[in-house]
Amino acid sequence: MPELVHDLLLATAARAPMAQALGGARALTYGELAARVEAFAGAAVAAGVGRLDRIAVWLDKRVDTVVALFGAARAGAVFVPVNPVLRAEQAAHIVSDAGARLLVTSAERWRSLQPWLAGLGELRAVVVDGGPAAGPGAPAGAGGIVALGFDAFLSGPSADPHRTIDADMAAILYTSGSTGRPKGVVLSHRNLVAGARSVASYLENRPDDRILAALPLSFDYGLSQLTTAFASGACVVLHNYLLAAELLRTLARERITGLAAVPPLWIQLAGMAWPAQAGDALRYFTNSGGAMPTATLAALRERMPRARPFLMYGLTEAFRSTYLPPEEVDRRPDSIGRAIPNAEILVVREDGSDCSPDEPGELVHRGALVAMGYWNDPTRTAERFRPLPGQRAQLVLPEIAVWSGDTVRRDAEGYLYFVGRRDEMIKTSGYRVSPTEVEEVLYRSGLIAEAAAFGVEHPTLGQAIVVVAQPAHGVPADGAALLTACREALPGYMVPARIDWRDDPLPRNANGKIDRRALAGERAGMFARAA
Repeated sequence: MPELVHDLLLATAARAPMAQALGGARALTYGELAARVEAFAGAAVAAGVGRLDRIAVWLDKRVDTVVALFGAARAGAVFVPVNPVLRAEQAAHIVSDAGARLLVTSAERWRSLQPWLAGLGELRAVVVDGGPAAGPGAPAGAGGIVALGFDAFLSGPSADPHRTIDADMAAILYTSGSTGRPKGVVLSHRNLVAGARSVASYLENRPDDRILAALPLSFDYGLSQLTTAFASGACVVLHNYLLAAELLRTLARERITGLAAVPPLWIQLAGMAWPAQAGDALRYFTNSGGAMPTATLAALRERMPRARPFLMYGLTEAFRSTYLPPEEVDRRPDSIGRAIPNAEILVVREDGSDCSPDEPGELVHRGALVAMGYWNDPTRTAERFRPLPGQRAQLVLPEIAVWSGDTVRRDAEGYLYFVGRRDEMIKTSGYRVSPTEVEEVLYRSGLIAEAAAFGVEHPTLGQAIVVVAQPAHGVPADGAALLTACREALPGYMVPARIDWRDDPLPRNANGKIDRRALAGERAGMFARAA
């Protein structure tokens, strides 16, 4: 039974080499995909990638993205998927923070990184997918970085992969924190394999499934579409959609049986006219990244009458945590369910004692899916990854659990209900956004004296990003110019939906910090739909 994440793919390839692994415009069998993964692994080691070195992958969803991710793991390295919608400065921060030795990206993205090369001190080589033998924008060897085309890299020198065990690092997934820039969640092979087995078991994934990968592979929920499919020998159809209508056409054309999405996308799909046969083959659909509105769920079930809905909750630090079985959806549609297989969920008070039924408390996740902490960040790791409460004193080495920071309650039958977030993270369009990261761009514009970014409940986005700003002295309040600065520096989902101006300083809390909570409270309901 596979214990390493790349063996989910390689074991299926050995068992069923002619089965389809990837569908869509460029279909590959498991045997073909495994051969490219092995070639990438050998080339990476020959290029000087050491055991547990990081390989960053900044590409949209395509065959060679999958090859690079699983090839990095096969090499004994650690893959770092970078969201393709990020701007060059943000991608450069992740590549630098992870200390990546190798970067796999497109020609266009490689050109955009040229101004940031000085900050990528650990980077030694770039593999340019779709580019010529030497990467564009920087000659081979410029700045000490060797640049090669993807096929040239695979056909070059090869070496044996490094030895790896299931406790080793396999991936670093970057996710926004409540303050500052994104932080890297370190996942082991054990985390990824245990997660794939757990989710595939309750979704009942099987070899004849065709799973649509519509979410970013840098998102743990998106990456899960690959790992669960490969664990069960299913086919994954990679899809980079611009419009929801394109996704619906793909459902019909590819005969998709499993679809995962976040609430903003589900809301879009629920409001559209579905083409004939779009949902005919679907046997399940899943939701995570926020609560599914009840009306949206009802509309989706009308459009997919044979598909079973799985409502889930998860956090990158522990992959998935809970799911609501489809047979319970009608009875408790607002529940996030119970613990997934091979995990335990506790609801505790601040002192670590168990909450009573229906008493709100913090969700604490224990088990094989608990990540290895935050990359190079002992302070934040100590805050979130803490000893499991109630352990026996005789156990000298404490078990570490994830303290989620999310408030939930558990009913008398053991089902969990989400209450709220204890931090100031903004949850928009399925992403977690740091208000500080948005504010950094606002301040950099030179147009403001001070500003606060925060989330306000929104009917389709989950939360919309709202900014309250005080203009810089002698500078007129210019919302259009400020939004232009945001669009130039941030991906679309991080651009504020609204900017409010005020002449006086922003309110402070007892610690002298800008009181985001008060500002958000004043604007609660501002995006509510008209009755």
